[in-house]
Amino acid sequence: MQPFTFVIASILFVLVLFYLTLFRPWQLRWGATDDEIKRFMPGDDIVGKLSFNATRAVTINAPAENIYPWIVQMGVKRAGWYSYDLLDNLGRKSAESILAEHQDIQVGDLIPLSPDGKQGMRVKDFRKNEWMLWWDKIGDSSWVWEIYSEGEAHSRLVTRVRVKYRWFSPAIAFNLLIEFFDILMMRKCMLGIKRRAEKSLSKSPAG
Repeated sequence: MQPFTFVIASILFVLVLFYLTLFRPWQLRWGATDDEIKRFMPGDDIVGKLSFNATRAVTINAPAENIYPWIVQMGVKRAGWYSYDLLDNLGRKSAESILAEHQDIQVGDLIPLSPDGKQGMRVKDFRKNEWMLWWDKIGDSSWVWEIYSEGEAHSRLVTRVRVKYRWFSPAIAFNLLIEFFDILMMRKCMLGIKRRAEKSLSKSPAG
């Protein structure tokens, strides 16, 4: 092996080792406690032979009813994703207020992910002010949001993404985006929900 090739191979080995032993375990459970990771959530029975199973969580100083509406209205050409708008919302600024026109959500409704707003996940089920479950209708992926109340004005927002990779399908390109970059979007998104929910609570008459 040539010296240059050896150096490149060594660097790649170190990067892969770092990702598998440190970064991946961290990003699959960002913010979540051991109990939250072990806890059953709606949709856990949808995807078999898991390739990706991520549980993330954040504490929000607001009750569930101030958090849930922000989740209901998410999606491209809706309220956005409260994340990196240039990348995941066509450069449009994510909503900073509750949009009444996107609050009446039903089972089967589309949560748009694609730039044209026509492709995405579907609402599988929900319980108002408690949880909302999305899926791809074929059982390869599920995405649930659940709110756990901790007193009258504190909550834990927990989200779980579960995916089965299809290595010989065109969908693997999207799967690999999830594998390596999902944490960047999810962290920003959850902190965006936290900021908005806490800000809206402080502006309410009861705040």
